Amino acid sequence: MTKTIRLTAAQAMVRYLAAQKTPEGDTFIAGCWAIFGHGNVAALGEALHGVRDVLPTYRGHNEQSMTHAAIAYGKQLQRRRAMMVTSSIGPGATNMVTAAALAHVNRLPVLLVPGDVFANRAPDPVLQQVESFGDGTVSANDCFRPVSRYFDRISRPEHLLTALPRAMRVMTDPADCGPVTLAFCQDVQAEAHDWPVAFFAERTWTMRRPQPDPDELAQVAETLLAAARPVILAGGGVHYSDATDALKTFAETHGIPVVETQAGKSSLPWDHPLNLGPVGVTGASSANDTCAEADLVLGVGSRFQDFTTGSWALFQSAKTLVSLNVNAYDAMKHGALPLMADARAGLTALSAELGSRKWQMSVSDRKAAWFEKVDPLTAAPGDGNALPSDMQVVGAVQRSAGPDTVVMSAAGTMPGELHKLWKAGRPRSYHMEYGFSCMGYEIAGAIGIKLAEPESDVVCMIGDGSYMMMNSELATAAMMGVKITLVISDNRGFGCINRLQVGTGGAEFNNLLDHATHKNPSQIDFVQHAASMGAVAVKAGNIAELEDALREARDATGPFVVVIDTDPYPSTPHGGHWWEVAVPEVSVREEVKAARQEYETAKKNQVTA
Repeated sequence: MTKTIRLTAAQAMVRYLAAQKTPEGDTFIAGCWAIFGHGNVAALGEALHGVRDVLPTYRGHNEQSMTHAAIAYGKQLQRRRAMMVTSSIGPGATNMVTAAALAHVNRLPVLLVPGDVFANRAPDPVLQQVESFGDGTVSANDCFRPVSRYFDRISRPEHLLTALPRAMRVMTDPADCGPVTLAFCQDVQAEAHDWPVAFFAERTWTMRRPQPDPDELAQVAETLLAAARPVILAGGGVHYSDATDALKTFAETHGIPVVETQAGKSSLPWDHPLNLGPVGVTGASSANDTCAEADLVLGVGSRFQDFTTGSWALFQSAKTLVSLNVNAYDAMKHGALPLMADARAGLTALSAELGSRKWQMSVSDRKAAWFEKVDPLTAAPGDGNALPSDMQVVGAVQRSAGPDTVVMSAAGTMPGELHKLWKAGRPRSYHMEYGFSCMGYEIAGAIGIKLAEPESDVVCMIGDGSYMMMNSELATAAMMGVKITLVISDNRGFGCINRLQVGTGGAEFNNLLDHATHKNPSQIDFVQHAASMGAVAVKAGNIAELEDALREARDATGPFVVVIDTDPYPSTPHGGHWWEVAVPEVSVREEVKAARQEYETAKKNQVTA
């Protein structure tokens, strides 16, 4: 007879999760972020309390930002561990949908457990229930379906016997990795069931390393050997595969230059001779000029986002696009020649096929020329009353950084400036969420990074717009004693989009606060606001004071915030590439008409699949 144990469904879920281990012996689910409500407080809350010593629960202030923290945790740990997030039904659940989309786009693991309606429908419609007039099975949680790699609704306790192993499989599968949503009916959470004891046996989950298909490998090697000017495009998969050393060895062995996407930045140290820097719309001229001349582009762990490819207008001379990717969907993009494999395994196998072949490509002059142009932009300014630029802010943070610094951001001005200007010295010292470019990821993401790497000095660079959009987890950082440093660049609005608006011929409108329809001028005191949530907060009047504050931040024991006013207009004028933003065909503005002509000319360089 099968030995069983009687538990509620919620108790069974957390007991199962506590038994799922990494090869190092840690729980794969490192903890749970929770805001309790009527859909999860009674049963799941009681269950989490029972395992709090093994699977700790953290309380945040917003369901979306809690999920951002969980996602950043998994990203920083190269998807080797993940976190769980639970909410009540209704608005608590739908708040998580944006973050689920972020995890889906970036191929990052997170377990989402929103409460759901009553499976028995006795109190129907329950508080916060979203009713579908034509489908009795629909709830608010169906919003998660298109942004989940695996979705299940737990409407009977025994559903967990299949749903939980499937959830673990997805989160630990390098190809299918992404968010899992288990919509947990609130009455089912409390129902008891006789569970097989074997269901709770410890299990170790390892990330598979799929090896390349011999035929694909031979075809890619033959094609690469015939190329005269190849270039390697390093994406986020290099980090997730722990392939940075393999990439370095491959590039050095065969003399092929490397360019980095936002997710792939820090794959090689910035000063490595073969690292030509960032690629694409926010790329360096050293990287983009090389890509424009390359006859073969070898993408490693990249999903070829439009910012990477310059909306597919960058690779003008490339006869072949090769995609080494663990995911077949990404490996086949844009007619690429696929090499479907783990990045580390694929690079090692491909190097063996290439043998002693080494390309002689001179790239040092381009790299030197790039830094000659941009280093002055980040240098400390002389005396004067002019507002500092964001480039100068980046320079100040760079000069204050140590070997343990992780710089992070997500949306607005900073991703472009940091991609171009930040000098990343070690793998994963640069953490950028630019797959979804989600404003509000920054502060919560910084918490997740610090929880993942407690020894790191995490510096979050954030604009005033993103700060205003989602700042409540700063209070969480203060209460948890999480040491992060925020540099708030206050340009009084959405400076990045204002520049894009003007660049496409539009009038300055509704982006900077001075150009929006407001009765009263903005008078936000970010220092007082941050301090009111428990952070140590200071105002820097100039770049020198910013550097002084950053030195002071090193000794802080909790969140430390530095606010500095910046000029919203300048950005790095060097490098970059065209990005397709549709310009109106008809307008009364001459600036828009001119921008439309430039747009139509640029589109002629676009290579469509």
